Amino acid sequence: MLTIIDEERALVTVVGADGAELSYPMASAQGFAAASRAWLRAGWDAKHAYSFTWMGRPVIQLPEDLLRLQELIWVERPDVIVETGIAHGGSLIFFASLFEAMDHGRVIGIDIEVRPHNRAAIEAHPLSSRIEIIEDSSVSPATAAKVAEMIAPHERAMAVLDSDHSRAHVLAELRLYAPLVPLGGYVIVEDGIMKELAGAPRSGPDWATNNPQEAVRDFLAEDDRFALAEPEWLFNEGHVRERVTHWPSCHVKRIR
Repeated sequence: MLTIIDEERALVTVVGADGAELSYPMASAQGFAAASRAWLRAGWDAKHAYSFTWMGRPVIQLPEDLLRLQELIWVERPDVIVETGIAHGGSLIFFASLFEAMDHGRVIGIDIEVRPHNRAAIEAHPLSSRIEIIEDSSVSPATAAKVAEMIAPHERAMAVLDSDHSRAHVLAELRLYAPLVPLGGYVIVEDGIMKELAGAPRSGPDWATNNPQEAVRDFLAEDDRFALAEPEWLFNEGHVRERVTHWPSCHVKRIR
């Protein structure tokens, strides 16, 4: 796909594989979406997401993804967020800061290896009292059982999957952690953009099929208690109708 952004004429033109051209005003939802797709690819190539921190810790996410997730957390008000994948701990601090502002909730972070300097920084953070760390494989049934024991029967859980993004690993995580989510609750499956980035720098040769979006599709095909359900935006006075995101098809909701 070829995207031509003409700022002088305020047009975005998309040229398909067959050579057909479609032009949209920049101010339209279609124009914004087309320009955003090109921006996401440019951001991936330039490692744009590797330039942010949250309250002192690196958080390798698009700011829009975090802000949209904040909206969902505000509405859902989970008691516990279970996050697989810790890295530098920025997302743990992000969730903990929201819970601190709401005077409610805690975070359980799981990673097969937490580097000592990252663990030390997380444990020294002012919000560490709202964070619990499990250093073990997220796809171990024993780990999932331990997490389940840490969640009281009356507590509402949300799961955020951000560790190994291979299809098999994400599917295994969905099978283990989705059952912890109550009716109406969500599992957030991150980095499905891998499917759209196949062939880009820093991508894998199999990303067209080996990605979180495919894992979500596999999971929904085998477990009808869950469905994809994009939350409604809480506010929108503009023309934009779709998220600009690294997490397409990420909202797995428990419907029964």
